[in-house]
Amino acid sequence: MYTPIIGTLGYVLSPDRVRTLLVYRNARPNDVHLLKYNGLGGKMHPGEDVVTCMRREIREEAGIECEEMVLRGTINWTGFGPGGESWLGFIFRIDRFRGTPFASNPEGVLTWEPLDRLSELPMWEGDRFFLPLVFDADPRQFHGWMPYENGRPVNWRYERL
Repeated sequence: MYTPIIGTLGYVLSPDRVRTLLVYRNARPNDVHLLKYNGLGGKMHPGEDVVTCMRREIREEAGIECEEMVLRGTINWTGFGPGGESWLGFIFRIDRFRGTPFASNPEGVLTWEPLDRLSELPMWEGDRFFLPLVFDADPRQFHGWMPYENGRPVNWRYERL
């Protein structure tokens, strides 16, 4: 039986639309994401839908309120977790927000990173495959599958709707 962990992952755009807010995961030595840049997000709670989950995660991790957000796609990450858990992720782009982001949170430092330099940052190898789809001008959602083995993606396929 397939029982993935359901989560959200959000990329907050700067008002000038040239940077995104990322967390540099440097705060917890036992973090599976240690020393990687990530979008913001996490596990969905019982009683939440994915939009409510994304708004909560952005509020908790960055201290800002989402005012305009777009579901860019979904990814089925099989075997991704540290114990081989599978994740089903809903990937959002937050186009407008209210408030001033935290400088850091319990996971690490929050930084505004230029979109055209994301490929230079240390991140999960698989993020490099889908991040261009989050920020491109194609309005269609992407829906992908990215199986992991031993902490690395072994395939990537997607389609747009």
